[in-house]
Amino acid sequence: MTKTYIFSGGGTGGHIFPAIAIAKQLIKIEPQSEILFVGANGKMEMDKIPNEGFNIIGLPIRGLVRSLSLRNFQILLNALKSYQKAKKIIKEQQPIAVFGTGGYASLPIGLAAAKYKVPLFIWEGNGHAGLSNKILQKRARKIYCGFDGMDKQFPNGNWKHSGNPVRIEMLNLPEKSKAADYFGLKENLPTVFITGGSLGAKSINLEIEKTAEKWLNIGIQIIWQTGKLFKHNLKHKNLWSDSFIKEMPMAYALADLVISRSGALSVSEIMVTGVPAIFIPSPNVTDDHQTKNALKATQTGGAVLLEDCQLESLDDLVLELIKDHSKRKIMREKLLKASKPNATKEITLDMLSNI
Repeated sequence: MTKTYIFSGGGTGGHIFPAIAIAKQLIKIEPQSEILFVGANGKMEMDKIPNEGFNIIGLPIRGLVRSLSLRNFQILLNALKSYQKAKKIIKEQQPIAVFGTGGYASLPIGLAAAKYKVPLFIWEGNGHAGLSNKILQKRARKIYCGFDGMDKQFPNGNWKHSGNPVRIEMLNLPEKSKAADYFGLKENLPTVFITGGSLGAKSINLEIEKTAEKWLNIGIQIIWQTGKLFKHNLKHKNLWSDSFIKEMPMAYALADLVISRSGALSVSEIMVTGVPAIFIPSPNVTDDHQTKNALKATQTGGAVLLEDCQLESLDDLVLELIKDHSKRKIMREKLLKASKPNATKEITLDMLSNI
């Protein structure tokens, strides 16, 4: 009999790509398994998941507006509809387990799994638990956490410090020469990689727009993932820029320094690739969880934390680190030592042993 597993979570790449990583690892272990994703209609998972070869069903759920708003009435109605649809999915698919990676799309399917006594596993990549995972924690058989010290977040004690699942491609980066060819850049020039995550970061982009020309003119190459909402007019032979990088391992392979928001996935990928980083946490996220994520990495000595309000200092910090090869080498070693490169496999095996 074919085993069916349901994965859910989305809204951002930080919820989507870890789920994909676990699903692919599961298929490697149990090739005959069926994988079904459940996401939110209109969100990026509805495109990204099919591109990875998996089927996905959309729910009409949306996140609450975090203020008094009449829109929340419609959102609650959609949440109820999503729960009813999630129950139908569980009854029809008869999964042997449900795995949620956070985001509001994972809540209704997690609640439905619990109602029908389907083993529920959840992953929390941030240093501060999201709302969906807080609600589901008592119903989960196991909670896998990207960072240690989560007792206050999950007081039931059913959590494990697993590290965050990253795509297997991040563990086997291409040769630097191949990465340089991919971007049309040079292998021997110092390279700064800028990313605000899959959706971009306006404040970082605006600062880069002001300083990029100076860096380019002194021989620094730039790989710049802007996100789809930001446009600029900079052109230079040593600049590669686009809204999204499909082959992200190429960027890490060529980069000597990365400037990044500190979502859980970004932090974990940077740690396993060992690229020295400047983390600039988003000031617009719930419970300031990106700062908590960044602190976990900076405490290793492999990264620097710069607050969003300190962006005027970015230029000096980048030039200081790019010039100091010895310091970057030490930072790289510390990141690699603190990383958990086997998280994907360990989470998958632990889940299978607890079904």
